[in-house]
Amino acid sequence: MALVTSKSARLFEEARRLMPGGVSSPVRAMRSVGREYPLFLARGAGGEVWDADGNRYVDWVQSWGPLIAGHAHPDVVAAVTAAAGRGTSFGAPTELELELARAVCAAVPSLEQVRFVSSGTEAVMSAVRLARAHTGRAKLLKFAGGYHGHADALLAQAGSGLATLGIPSSPGVPAAVAADTLVCEYNDLAAVRAIAERHGDDLAAVIVEPVAGNMGVVPAEPGFLEGLRTVCNGTGALLVMDEVITGFRVGYGGGQERLAVRADLTCLGKIVGGGLPAAAFGGRADVMGRLAPEGDVYQAGTLSGNPLAMAAGLATLEILRAPGAYDKLEATAGALETALRRPGVTVNRVGAMLTAFFHPGPVRSFADAAGSDTARFARFHAHMLARGVYIAPSQFEALMPSLAHMPDQVEQTAAAAAEFSE
Repeated sequence: MALVTSKSARLFEEARRLMPGGVSSPVRAMRSVGREYPLFLARGAGGEVWDADGNRYVDWVQSWGPLIAGHAHPDVVAAVTAAAGRGTSFGAPTELELELARAVCAAVPSLEQVRFVSSGTEAVMSAVRLARAHTGRAKLLKFAGGYHGHADALLAQAGSGLATLGIPSSPGVPAAVAADTLVCEYNDLAAVRAIAERHGDDLAAVIVEPVAGNMGVVPAEPGFLEGLRTVCNGTGALLVMDEVITGFRVGYGGGQERLAVRADLTCLGKIVGGGLPAAAFGGRADVMGRLAPEGDVYQAGTLSGNPLAMAAGLATLEILRAPGAYDKLEATAGALETALRRPGVTVNRVGAMLTAFFHPGPVRSFADAAGSDTARFARFHAHMLARGVYIAPSQFEALMPSLAHMPDQVEQTAAAAAEFSE
């Protein structure tokens, strides 16, 4: 299809005058795939979106993962509309908040208590603060390429937009804060054990994605997560699983259910809010009990537990509990995986999240992912967009199949990918 993008270009020109880079989040600018301006999207329905100029695309981004039921699912829209009619915000407890807490704790094996916040960054930041308070220790171990939000302590060797932009860290992060963040490669259990031997007495937490999603999709190798659990048991550090992406996506109980490893604290986002700004962190009751007002660790938020977001989350989880929902997601994701395979491309997939790395493989860590041919990916991205297929504008992100995607949309994607030439 021929792209008509004049309105997106005009909107971006004005946006650059009013917002830094013309966007509210860096990767949206689409610079890493060589575009002079991003697409401005106007609406979505099911597995498709339309830009400001009326061009239609099969959408494998799905708002970076929250829309596992698809755009504007009627049950989610109805739930949000009903909640809005009763009031958009109260800054007080609501029954919807309690209902979602009940559903989330029932779904994720390690959650005994949960607290709602408004973003994944806030969830992880709060979980790390809680882990440090509970253990009385300062140091945090994370993995290169793991993006856990933009809190200062977590921007060391981060993935997602930072990987896309080639920024190893960020100015404005004090050296003293970064000094307490230890980093090793994902899937390198020997390096974790070495760090534990050296710093175990001051290690507050190990934070990990059970399936890495912000260096592109990188599965945990057999024994890796179990090894982290053993290291934490031996040192007294807390195992914090960042399931902002994997929660309810790789299984109803997230990565912990699928991979049978239990965390001390878990961070959720994206799907838990059904496409509205909501996230959560939770875990063992003895740890969560340190939070104010029961304990002395302060955390608060005016819009936490917002009734519209709680309604959207509840409606989305109900959709996911329908018989066959995850079978359908696996089938769609598997077909998409097959569609994207080609010589010189490694496709990593776990459940309904996958990445086509322009790398001969294997891709088991951020060091591997960073060896991808990003220029080739940029050409592929432009090729797909011109044929009406919208994928994440970064080699280091995931495609996010939804329940709304249909076989003909997979077929359109397969046909477009097959036409790509170097």
